[in-house]
Amino acid sequence: MKSLLFSKKVVALFSLIVFLGVSLLFFSTSKTQLPILNSPISLNEGGPKENLHPLAIEYMRSQECPGSEITIEQTLPSGSNYSKYIASYKSDGLKIYTLLTIPKGEKPIAGWPVIILNHGYIPPTQYRTTENYAGYTDAFSRNGYIVLKPDYRGHGNSEGDPEGAYYSPAYTVDVLNALSSVKKYPDADPNRIGMWGHSMGGSIALRAMVVRPSDIKAGVIWAGVVASYDDLANNWRRNTPFMLSQREQAVRRPSRQALIDKYGSFDQNPEFWRSIAPISFVGDTQGPIQIHHGTSDTEVPLLFSQRLNDALGSAGKTYEFYTYTGDDHNISNNLSLALNRSVEFFDKYVKGE
Repeated sequence: MKSLLFSKKVVALFSLIVFLGVSLLFFSTSKTQLPILNSPISLNEGGPKENLHPLAIEYMRSQECPGSEITIEQTLPSGSNYSKYIASYKSDGLKIYTLLTIPKGEKPIAGWPVIILNHGYIPPTQYRTTENYAGYTDAFSRNGYIVLKPDYRGHGNSEGDPEGAYYSPAYTVDVLNALSSVKKYPDADPNRIGMWGHSMGGSIALRAMVVRPSDIKAGVIWAGVVASYDDLANNWRRNTPFMLSQREQAVRRPSRQALIDKYGSFDQNPEFWRSIAPISFVGDTQGPIQIHHGTSDTEVPLLFSQRLNDALGSAGKTYEFYTYTGDDHNISNNLSLALNRSVEFFDKYVKGE
């Protein structure tokens, strides 16, 4: 009897040892089979979920930019056939100022068509709402468009810090909130909105078009910083070195090197760098795009516009590409021609003429 009881205990002990051994083996094998990701993950009820960078196009698409009511802050002297104001709206809880023009005359039943004008880089302390890009604003305003020229955060009287456009989504968020705000404006047609951008503003315009493709009927980009981040790093050389003010240096985070340190170089982690580059998503745009660039531009290389031209062509999109032989970053020698082409493009694809 004792021998039988002892045998049962041995069998039970042996079974327990086998069970623990199999469990340990399974746990160890499971751990080694977990996927290794290039970026951090967070757990939710549906399993692992990748943390997207705030610049990632997919992340920006998931964020709400509701804008606000547009408030008239100051009435300015009128243009030839339009009223002009300094107005404001909300973006990320910040008060953002904007130049606002409204055509005079009988408003269309659905409201006036709109152009959001995205200015290029100007040192924030030197930026002036009513002075910079005045000629461009006038060209569109006198042709029957509501025009908004947002003062990005940290510019003019806008609240917030000037974080930049290439390694921070801040300026694009301000423009997306301007887009939402003007769609609510009583005089505007929310279904007829175009986007214009020069230089840095071209980068913002393209990013806005891939983040909110159904809201933007057409885009016009002059000498835009629209190439891949690899091109921005390796194929962008200026005659005069680009220097930021101390204030800008203090608030611009992260830098390109910080992103390389965290996510890897362009060769090590091309998926990440593609995920934050608007040019990688031009196939998602719904509105046609017109490109302009001077061949003697010493600020932004012609190569960048050529890259966008090639990407749009490969995606089978509707686009136009104009180069101006010997002209500079502002297309100064062909300014009237380039503006007329821009107006005609917006008339065709935004107004619907």
